[in-house]
Amino acid sequence: MTTTTKRKVTVKPKATEEIIELPVNPFAFEVLQLVSKQRSNTKKVEVLKKYEHPSLKAIFIWNFDETVISMLPSGEVPYASVGEQNSFSGTMSEKIEDAVSKMNELQSNSLGSQDQGFSSIRKEYQKFYNFVKGGNDGLSSLRRETMFINILQGLHPLEAEILCLVKDKKLGEKYKITKEIISEAYSDIHWGGRS
Repeated sequence: MTTTTKRKVTVKPKATEEIIELPVNPFAFEVLQLVSKQRSNTKKVEVLKKYEHPSLKAIFIWNFDETVISMLPSGEVPYASVGEQNSFSGTMSEKIEDAVSKMNELQSNSLGSQDQGFSSIRKEYQKFYNFVKGGNDGLSSLRRETMFINILQGLHPLEAEILCLVKDKKLGEKYKITKEIISEAYSDIHWGGRS
């Protein structure tokens, strides 16, 4: 004699994707990392709206607006520092990549105690007009590039990496974000006619 036992199967409702809370005044890289982790464009837009700031819009316009022309040379950023304590030789791009890879090895966005005192895109974005055509055309190339390098040196390495990507319009190569997502999140951005 066989008896069959029926088991009651409970199906849990699909959990809605929770958006983790970032600190007050988050770094741009924190927002971009959170956006990139979202699976749907709707969630990406939600994150962008939640952490809206003029500094994010500035980097998105610089990166995605075809009429914004960078006045900085494309590619590697040269590096030279007088009296730096560690003996690093190479380009600024390599220094940033080195710091980012160290953070990836540690699976952390922090460099530890030396992480303190770094600036952010949020604090520096008002200077970005100096690096695009029509912003401060009277600036010499040498002065412009020196200003850019000085800003990069003061930024958290992941923030500096974003600026290096943006100047070459390559932000979408690292972060899962598009002009269409930006346009949906920030309808007040009007594309074109900037140069």
